[in-house]
Amino acid sequence: MRNMDSNKAYPMKGGDGISSYTNNSSYQKSLSDVAMSLISEAVAEKLDVAACGSPFRIADLGCSVGPNTLIVVENIINSVQLKYDQYSFPTPEFQVFFNDHASNDYNTLFKTLPSNKQYHAAGVPGSFYTRLFPRTSLHVIHSSFALHWLSKVPQEVIEKDSRAWNKGRLHYGGADNEVVMAYRQQHMKDVDGFLKARAEEVASGGMVVVLVPGRPNGVPHLECIGNVLFEVLGCCLLAMAKEGKIEEEKVDSLNIPIYYSSPHELEEIVDRNGCFRIEKMEVMPHIAEPETKDAAGRLAMGVRVGVEGVLKRCLQEETIDELFESYRKRLEQVPSLYSSGGAAIIFLVLAKKES
Repeated sequence: MRNMDSNKAYPMKGGDGISSYTNNSSYQKSLSDVAMSLISEAVAEKLDVAACGSPFRIADLGCSVGPNTLIVVENIINSVQLKYDQYSFPTPEFQVFFNDHASNDYNTLFKTLPSNKQYHAAGVPGSFYTRLFPRTSLHVIHSSFALHWLSKVPQEVIEKDSRAWNKGRLHYGGADNEVVMAYRQQHMKDVDGFLKARAEEVASGGMVVVLVPGRPNGVPHLECIGNVLFEVLGCCLLAMAKEGKIEEEKVDSLNIPIYYSSPHELEEIVDRNGCFRIEKMEVMPHIAEPETKDAAGRLAMGVRVGVEGVLKRCLQEETIDELFESYRKRLEQVPSLYSSGGAAIIFLVLAKKES
């Protein structure tokens, strides 16, 4: 059975309402804040401003609806200005490209652009697993909390006659090895495509900065916090199916296209790709939520704004409401599910290999 929606885009929930990504991305912001000093350090040490000129072009890939993307862009611009001042170069004009899927809520993003911004802004819709910009046109390419999303659900996991058919599960965390490998191979293919596209687009002297949610080296997939959370959500969904509230066939057709790689896996992909050298790799620690009811509620809402687009393909709004109410209660009952386990944020600085 071929699922015609296997490569459909699922952007974060738009708008600025109580259940929007805008109001439920504090975890991403906290880690982006930690990464700011690393980005500033990378610009200071690795960016070749003598080769950049003006205008200075920045792209944020997988920007979603903000406000985190705006904070990151401002930090990059300030860091670049310091580097230009250090060499007594005139401050360049800045152009910033905000990229996400075409169905992303760009209206909300652009409504929140600061009135005193120091750059010219433009939206660039499209998948960052393909080319988006002219050759050698970008000086800093940034992407955070986006590269763990696959370009599509692996075809093998949605075909009934496949050994990797992921029946009764939302994700690969507790699945058979064939399912895990299908996800892993799709991730490797996608990241390779990402790197090939960026190698064409980044200018000489420029850099690529990536922040990727993953798992520490040696941590099994089943013990990765993200996978555990999806496993619990899948159990809640399956329980509703057993109660007759959802057709089991719908459960079988749903798969969340996210893969949590390890630093070793990412390093292997970069090495095999051959377009970039790793200038810096740092594993940032997971910031655990406290074991409280409020924390469980925030976490449940954070998961919902990320994956609701996937679920809406098969489920009605009221069913999704009931699912996440059950999910919230389950997290409240067993807070250790989200306060311990393996998780890591992988910070990468890449420089293109010159031929």
